[in-house]
Amino acid sequence: MSVTTTTHLNFRGQAREALEHYAAVFGGEPVVVTYADLPRQRDEDEGAVPEQVKWGQVVTPAGFAVMAYDVQPARPFDAGVDRLFVSVRGDDAEEITRYFHGLAEDGHVRDELAPADFSPLYGMVTDRFGVTWVLDVVAPWAG
Repeated sequence: MSVTTTTHLNFRGQAREALEHYAAVFGGEPVVVTYADLPRQRDEDEGAVPEQVKWGQVVTPAGFAVMAYDVQPARPFDAGVDRLFVSVRGDDAEEITRYFHGLAEDGHVRDELAPADFSPLYGMVTDRFGVTWVLDVVAPWAG
């Protein structure tokens, strides 16, 4: 059982460019999954720009890691409020579920913990301190 945290950056149309820039700076190759690559999972995906990033990351052998996505038009976005999330990724659904419920206590659930098209279990919660967390069970991306 292992868990990692990763900074998850939020953009509106600039995620691919940002990931490519960070890869050039820190090394590694960007992994980019567009809205067109995955079926529409949630109502918020309605109207999403197909070529924009639904999920992306850069991970380097030196340990640098960052994730990013383009906030879809149906979801409110204020760069000063939702510029980043803390991503908690693990391989144990029970452990991720426990973390999710702990963070949700006196907080606000933004996406219920449930299967997603990119993970067997995914959820988003803003805790009582105003920090937004995305939690998921890691699944290998087969492209």
